[in-house]
Amino acid sequence: MDDSRHPTVTDPELYRVIFENDRVRVVEFRDTPGTRTLRHHHPDSVLITLSAFRRRMAIDDRIVEVDRAPFEAGWMAAHTHIGENVGDTPTHVIFVEIK
Repeated sequence: MDDSRHPTVTDPELYRVIFENDRVRVVEFRDTPGTRTLRHHHPDSVLITLSAFRRRMAIDDRIVEVDRAPFEAGWMAAHTHIGENVGDTPTHVIFVEIK
């Protein structure tokens, strides 16, 4: 992956690495209602929600609405998108990126 498209580079005020080794990178994401990211790429990851949130994702030529409850975990296949918090609560998520 081109590291210039990693969200910690495109949106460093929203994403931060909290752990990394040769097999995984753990990234924390936080935003507030109305926040919109720049286009960025996520590698294959496990997504862990720490808060409920509602987001609108622009992935290629389609728009996807995502509602998540707190304390869910799930697989997220690699993709590139722009995300926007369209809910009324802050987002708090952990990504465990597979290298």
